[in-house]
Formats: sequence, structure tokens, C-alpha cells
Amino acid sequence: MRLLHTMLRVGDLERSLAFYTEVLGMKLLRRKDYPDGKFTLAFVGYQPESEGAVLELTHNWDTSSYELGAGYGHIALEVDDAYAACEKIKQKGGRVVREAGPMKHGKTVIAFVEDPDGYKVELIQADSRVD
Repeated sequence: MRLLHTMLRVGDLERSLAFYTEVLGMKLLRRKDYPDGKFTLAFVGYQPESEGAVLELTHNWDTSSYELGAGYGHIALEVDDAYAACEKIKQKGGRVVREAGPMKHGKTVIAFVEDPDGYKVELIQADSRVD
């Protein structure tokens, strides 16, 4: 077995695709409309689905927003430099909600950004992962 994808329901697919591709640098891997079901699925990631896990963005045509719920945590991305990543994300219009720095009670350098629907994305600096 292997992890294939994580699905997020999004209110505005084009806005979300712009965030994940232009701000976070993922690639749109595939996209398909399902007119009978009135929804679209778009898969984004850093590598082909055959090589690693990706995100499935689900857009239900008649729903413009969702409650995130108390159980959702975050998506985590490894980055070379969390400080530089935050600056790039801000320059591209992304929202940094926790600036880069060591995590509480540890040394790993992390940051958090928020996608257009409010989903949190954690950035973890690769060379600092000691916890």
C-alpha cells in the first residue's frame, strides 16, 4: 500500500489552482469535470502521481465555501529555506500566518501559510528537522 492523495474541498477552483501552482509551485497533474455530478476534480503536486502523494482539489459547482471543522490539522511541505519560502509566498500574494522560526519546545524551523479556503500548510525546513 501507499498514500495516493489528500482531498480538499474548495470553493473556487481557479483561485485554489492559482495558489497551489503559482504560490506554492505545484503542477496541475490532471483535471476532469463531472457534469452529471456537478463537480470538478483537479490533482496537483510536485511529482507525478506514480511517484508520490498529491492533493486532490474537489470543487462542487454549487458550493462556494466550507466549514473547515475542528479535526483538520494541516498539510506539510518540506522546503530548503523556510524564511525564503515565506518571503516568496508573500511576494506572490500568499498569506503567511506564522512566520518562519523554530517550533515551540524544539529546533525544527517551521512556518504556516493559509490557502484561499483557509486550509493551513506547514513549511518545514529540511536541514533543521531534528525533532
